[in-house]
Amino acid sequence: MSGNDDVQGMSSALSYQFQEIAAEIINVLIYSQIDKQPSEVLDILAWQFGADWYDSNAEIEIKRKAIKDVLYLARIRGTPEAVRRVIEIYFGDGRVEEWFDYGGEPGYFRVVTTNTAATSEQAERFAKAINSVKRLSAWLETIIIQSTDNMDIYTGVVLRMTDKLTLKQVT
Repeated sequence: MSGNDDVQGMSSALSYQFQEIAAEIINVLIYSQIDKQPSEVLDILAWQFGADWYDSNAEIEIKRKAIKDVLYLARIRGTPEAVRRVIEIYFGDGRVEEWFDYGGEPGYFRVVTTNTAATSEQAERFAKAINSVKRLSAWLETIIIQSTDNMDIYTGVVLRMTDKLTLKQVT
């Protein structure tokens, strides 16, 4: 076959076409390359997966974390673990406290985070995301942003003891 002019002509014509197709295969592997996808692709994937908790205005790294967990969150939706995972995606750290853990009203929970970079705007977006993954009978009471710092504390004590003496002249 290698000596046939028709086969050689067909091979050289198709070789370039096959190389182009092989180079485009990487574009089909969208989900396995989330870390390389632009923001627009991540927004489309969120829509495709029905992630109504997804925030299209978030930073790209947050979007990537969200898309990576979209299938897991769909499986555990309505559980405290789903809320905890959304906390990790949007705030980086934090925990869910159920009403019975802190003495609140039945059916309520609160979120506690130590991420001091969390702003009120982020908290609003986060609350929207939480409301779409929590169970319908649970209510978000508040978002607490805790701030701790190591500080040197200096104390001083002064003790002053006096005696009052009154001298009277005896005559």
